[in-house]
Amino acid sequence: MIASVRGQVLALGPDSAVIELGGLGVSVQCTPGTLARLRIGSPGRLATSLVVREDSLTLYGFADDDERGLFEMLQTANGVGPRLAQAMLAIHPPREIRRAVVTADVATLTRVPGIGRKGAEKLIVELRDRIGSLSDDVPGSAPGPITPSAPWRDQLRQALVGLGWSAKEAEDAVAAVEPEAGTDVELAVLLRGALRMLGRT
Repeated sequence: MIASVRGQVLALGPDSAVIELGGLGVSVQCTPGTLARLRIGSPGRLATSLVVREDSLTLYGFADDDERGLFEMLQTANGVGPRLAQAMLAIHPPREIRRAVVTADVATLTRVPGIGRKGAEKLIVELRDRIGSLSDDVPGSAPGPITPSAPWRDQLRQALVGLGWSAKEAEDAVAAVEPEAGTDVELAVLLRGALRMLGRT
């Protein structure tokens, strides 16, 4: 198993990053929140999980070991594959997924594309006793809440440029989501809002 990768970030796409490892460029599937932490040309580290299929080998990357562990646990539920597990982490941070499962919050889970009410109820039944308590969250799990002093504007701007938008488009998107940037809003949430705004223009 490839537990992690570390190297220079060669490229960023809408749902993946290319990390240089020993002269090779390794493609890693990531959520928007994880991609927002990476910078082209800078070193990056991702916790990873390798999914092996008959016709493919896909490496999924995460901000930390906690995200990777939850990604792998989610797949133990019937009907949850790697893409759906990653979609859940793209919409909700690990602690929110745990909270939804532990408290049987069907509405939160059904906000993930591909999960209907019955699927959410089934997932809750299968994982509630295994997903851990709400106190199990790892302190400092990324992308973490934004504080007034955090350079979230630069992080968001660089993430958008890395995803292929121009500097002007990125700046406009940052300005558009700035009203949402309170002290308890995560970078991944702002990134999704910026991408929605850019998709409409």
